[in-house]
Amino acid sequence: MKVGIAAFIAGILGGIGVLLFLISFGTDYWLLATETCGIFEPGNNTLQTGEVEVWGETRKEILTFHHEGFFWRCWFFGKDYEETIWNFWFTNQPHPKFCMHGYLFPMPIAYGPVPHPSYDATAVYRGFWTAFIMVAVAASLVGGFLLVCGVPFVNARFYKVGGGFLITSGGLFFLLVFLFVIWKELAADLQKYILLERSEKCLEDTLVNVYYGWSFMFAAAGVPLVLISGLLFYLVGQSILKALE
Repeated sequence: MKVGIAAFIAGILGGIGVLLFLISFGTDYWLLATETCGIFEPGNNTLQTGEVEVWGETRKEILTFHHEGFFWRCWFFGKDYEETIWNFWFTNQPHPKFCMHGYLFPMPIAYGPVPHPSYDATAVYRGFWTAFIMVAVAASLVGGFLLVCGVPFVNARFYKVGGGFLITSGGLFFLLVFLFVIWKELAADLQKYILLERSEKCLEDTLVNVYYGWSFMFAAAGVPLVLISGLLFYLVGQSILKALE
């Protein structure tokens, strides 16, 4: 009876935690930023076709909002917007919004020959983040699959292995959150990273503010849930094995 209750609680916690991990991986709001450069020129390679015609002028009174994650790097413009992270909420974003692929986030986006003005020396360091998040998501899905298969048959081995995968996933996401904090606070020149090729054309008093995004918060919230769930499932598996001896 106690084993069943523990497995039920672990399943609820693990399900919520894995869902939070999938949301954090699938949404592009790890890094949020606003800036006041307001300069977009035809020669800028970070612009998509058609954007230059719309925003090909200096608009100092308009904030530019950036958000990015594993899949996409996006930006949009907000006239008369107050500078608050609530402007990044999904339903509050104005149109048009422009996006480019960012599969190697948070690797720098460098165009042309290297070294490039927008190249960031922390590329290798941040490249580990990219690898870790893919492994962490895969571990959470494998652990969840094993537990779904093991729970109906009260399979001790599936409990232990599935719990181990969840613990691994939780540990990796904890490392991801830690690396992201170090990257944001200490390792990267985020003003240069956000402005990319426009940095040389921006005014000296250009203000860049960077925030932790919703995806980061989802990942941080899922870490303790998945770790507790994985530990409970592992202990349940151990308990079943002892009962069978």
